Amino acid sequence: MAEPKKRQRLTQLNSTSQTSSHDRSKGQDRYVDGSILRITMKNFLTYDYSVVNPGPNLNMIVGANGTGKSSIVCAICLGLAGKTAILGRGDKAGLYVKRGCQKGSIEIELYRGGGNVVINREIHAANNQSAWMLNGKHCSQKAVEEEVKSLQIQVSNLCQFLPQEKVGEFAKMSKIELLEATEKSVGPPEMYEFHCELKNFRNKERELENAVKEKASFLEKAKQRNERNKIDVNRYYERKRHLDNVELLDKKKPWVEYETNRKDLEQVKRERDEARRQLLTLRQAQAPMMRKLQQIDEQLKPAEAQMKAKTAAIKEASNKCKQKQDQLDQKNKEIDTIKQKLNLKQTEEEDHQKRISNTRRTIEDLKAELAKVGDQPDVTPQINAINVELRQIQQERAKIEGEKTDLRRERENLFAESRMLEKKLNDMNNMMNAKEEKLRGCHRDTHTALQWLRRNRNLFVGNVYEPIMLMINVKDPRFAKYVENHIPFRDLRAFVFQRKDDMEKFMTEVRDGMNLKVNSISAPEKSCSQQQSSRNIESLKRFGFYIYLREMFDAPDEVMSYLCHQYKVHDVPVGNDQTKAMIKTVIEEPYLRVLYTTEERYMVKRSFYSNKINTSNSAVYPSQLLTITLDAEEKRKLEQQIKDCELKSRDIDEQMKALQKEAANLDRRDNELLAEKKRLSELKGKKRQLEQKISTRQDSLRQMEQSVIDLKKIEQETKEKIAAVNSLKVKIVSAFMVQMKLRTKLSMEKVYLALETVALTAEKTKQENDCRAGASELKTIDQMCNRLEQRKVQLTEQCKGHLRRAKSICGMQSNDSLPEDLCKAFSKLPNTLDEIDALLNEERSRAECFTGLSENVRAHMS
Repeated sequence: MAEPKKRQRLTQLNSTSQTSSHDRSKGQDRYVDGSILRITMKNFLTYDYSVVNPGPNLNMIVGANGTGKSSIVCAICLGLAGKTAILGRGDKAGLYVKRGCQKGSIEIELYRGGGNVVINREIHAANNQSAWMLNGKHCSQKAVEEEVKSLQIQVSNLCQFLPQEKVGEFAKMSKIELLEATEKSVGPPEMYEFHCELKNFRNKERELENAVKEKASFLEKAKQRNERNKIDVNRYYERKRHLDNVELLDKKKPWVEYETNRKDLEQVKRERDEARRQLLTLRQAQAPMMRKLQQIDEQLKPAEAQMKAKTAAIKEASNKCKQKQDQLDQKNKEIDTIKQKLNLKQTEEEDHQKRISNTRRTIEDLKAELAKVGDQPDVTPQINAINVELRQIQQERAKIEGEKTDLRRERENLFAESRMLEKKLNDMNNMMNAKEEKLRGCHRDTHTALQWLRRNRNLFVGNVYEPIMLMINVKDPRFAKYVENHIPFRDLRAFVFQRKDDMEKFMTEVRDGMNLKVNSISAPEKSCSQQQSSRNIESLKRFGFYIYLREMFDAPDEVMSYLCHQYKVHDVPVGNDQTKAMIKTVIEEPYLRVLYTTEERYMVKRSFYSNKINTSNSAVYPSQLLTITLDAEEKRKLEQQIKDCELKSRDIDEQMKALQKEAANLDRRDNELLAEKKRLSELKGKKRQLEQKISTRQDSLRQMEQSVIDLKKIEQETKEKIAAVNSLKVKIVSAFMVQMKLRTKLSMEKVYLALETVALTAEKTKQENDCRAGASELKTIDQMCNRLEQRKVQLTEQCKGHLRRAKSICGMQSNDSLPEDLCKAFSKLPNTLDEIDALLNEERSRAECFTGLSENVRAHMS
């Protein structure tokens, strides 16, 4: 394998003062505590196994690209319990384990005078967990950090440990940050602590100086404030006098309100008593009128009862009259029905006589026509000949229908096959559209140029191919990652031209005219697409190689020629895990320059002078652009099959038209023969038909003559039925007149009762009007009594409330009387609410005029 050589080469490049293991024991005095003696890496980043032995003056790790410098730096940081953020790469420890391995380990040996320190860290990729060992014993990460700190190793300090990714961050550090980092890096441990204490002492000194200045300023301001407060004291007492007056007025005001409400209450009581006296007088005056109304009501009740009885009797008589009238109407309808039946019989007999007359005329006409027909020649042979020809036409028509059915079935099968082929072709086109969407997402300018090319392809003379990623069709999705890793994206999105003048014209239009950033390439003049590989793939199978890169995809000839010429795809083999296992042997083969294993790409360079081999490898990343695969040959076959289906369908349509034309001719001849056969058949059967018609008409005539209606008998029966109905009508009319007389008598009696009721009602209305006037006044006074009672209750509550409030303001109990000192003070104040309110406003305004009083004076006087 190549790893031991890589390890040896890195050791030579990176350890400028390296000593061998047997010389190190002789030069131990040149090391200082914390110097790195050995770094061992297993399955770490690009290394399978590597040991680095730096010298005592290790200051920088240098070397060519891909030699593993970053791997050593990462091992130093992570092996000394440093955070992954220091490296500026992966944020999880498991990402530093070599790809494909479950775990990796770092072991670092540090020099210490009393005995070297060996730190071992084992990293598990699955859960990003680490196992630590210190001098061969398991321990925690905290113990390792303490040990590293005791040796003054600071991997987080950029002045002591500077990874390549943190150079920019180091350049942005300020002078203060550089000074502190330098103190931590080169000074004794207590130097930085002393520096921090010194800064804290200086801050405290500034705080004390500021406090002294603030105290002196406060003392001066206090002296000045004391002088100003003398005037404010006098103003304070003047203001207090006005506020005392306000307080005294506030105490008297509820007493004045109470007295005012008490007087109002006495007045309301007097008014309520007067209203009650008037209410009693009115009620005594209304008693006679109410008794008169009661007598009238007693007279009206019997009259109204009689009116209701008369009304019910009249209604009953009216109903009976209506019933008799309905019976008369019913009898009249029965007479009309009897007469209509007689009319129908008369009309029916007239129609019967007309039919007999018409039948006799028809028989005479048929006999005359039968006499004219006479003897006719026999047309049977002609009819038989027509029948034979009709059967032939029917057979030919059935044959044509069978052929048409076969053609329709064949056309339906072709249609179904064409739909299936079109669906497959659409699926392939959709996959092509998906590839175009990927191109637009990756490089919009190239997609815009592609649309322009499709619209203007006629401007070019030679072949012009769309971007290579659209023209390549990977045969198996598993091959896509190798092709995509081998061909750079700049060429995958490039247009391929057969002629250089076409390429120049295209670039002038899209790059200069449309300002699009696109790539274009010209195919080699001599085609390289069929160029032979250096060795047959069969001879490489012993190394695990199974295919060349060119065989993994299809492409047009010019595109394949360019890829073979530029990227040697015909000479790049692809192997499997066996190739990876034998990689040390494989890279010794002289003809291999680039090769692929399952997950890695190897580039082998051989020195022209020393013939030494320099190998670099990189991971094969998953495909992003070429995962969609199309079978170009299958697509071409589908398109050809669709065209064949269309041609066959058109041929079937022509055959169908010919058969339809032939069927139309047969239909026309069939119609002509049927018409001739009908004419001959009618001529042959006309005499027989006439004889049958005459016989039928004569039978019908005999039946009609036998079924004659006897009108005289029917008319006599009708007269008898009408007479019977009229006798019933006479009885109904007699009963109807009896009910009419009874209803008239009852109506007159009801009128007399109504007149009597109207007189009593008028008397009652007069008495009610008289009572209503008194009742209205009675109601008004009653309402006034209720309002006065409510007003009395309201004023009583207000008086009690004012009294409680007045005693509460004066600090008195509910049973206490007004103190003498307050009586004297109240006697000097106004006795009305308006005067008290005016004086209150005046005293408050005077007190409010004393503005600007110092808060300190107020607090002190209070």
